[in-house]
Formats: sequence, C-alpha cells, structure tokens
Amino acid sequence: MRTLKRFEDLEIWQEARTLAVMIYGTTAKGKFGRDIGLKGQIQRAAVSIASNIAEGFERKTNKDFIKFLYYAKGSTGEVRTQLHIARDLEYLSHEDFNEIVIKTDLLSAKIGKLISYLTYTHKHANAQTR
Repeated sequence: MRTLKRFEDLEIWQEARTLAVMIYGTTAKGKFGRDIGLKGQIQRAAVSIASNIAEGFERKTNKDFIKFLYYAKGSTGEVRTQLHIARDLEYLSHEDFNEIVIKTDLLSAKIGKLISYLTYTHKHANAQTR
C-alpha cells in the first residue's frame, strides 16, 4: 500500500463524503424532509463516517486510525438502520433505499478491509521492534 499524505486521497473518505452528500439530497425531499429528528440523525451519522476517517488519519498513528475507522464503520451501520426505518415509514422509494444501502454496505466492507490491513501491519511492526 502506498503512503498517503492526506486523508482526502483515501478512497474510503471520498466515498464517505459522496454518501453524506447523497444522504443530504435524499433527506431534503418529501416526508423525509419534514421529519426533523430522523433527518438530522441520519445526516449526522453520514457526516460522522467521513469525519472519523479524517480524524483518525490526522492522528498519525495506526492505533488511533484503526480506532476511528471502527467508529466510521459503526456509523455506516447507524446509517443503514436509519435507512430501514425511513423505508418502513415510506420516506424512501425502493430504488433510493437499495442504492444507498448498497453504497453503505460496500463502504463498510472497504473500511473493514483497511482495518484488517492496518491491524496486520501494526502487529507485525510491533513484533519486529521487540
């Protein structure tokens, strides 16, 4: 894996940012736009994904980055839960629901793979220093 200097270069951060913008667009319409509680909650959770990726990266240690990636991964689950509730309330079309859920599933998987990679490299780096 190449060394990245900025969180903006991370594919997962770019995808998380796109997801947040998509959530904002989706929650601005119809009944969803009038449900201040659920709308605000899902928007905060979506923004939290990209924000945690950025914060963890900026801390400049694998241990902290992994911790914040777990927070970001947790927020993808929070967004998916809120999408299910919004769908149950008929705030989302079947197509919008599926499109966003697929994006959150893929993003969660990519975050998980990065966590695994960083955990592996962190353990092996620590083993070599002993």
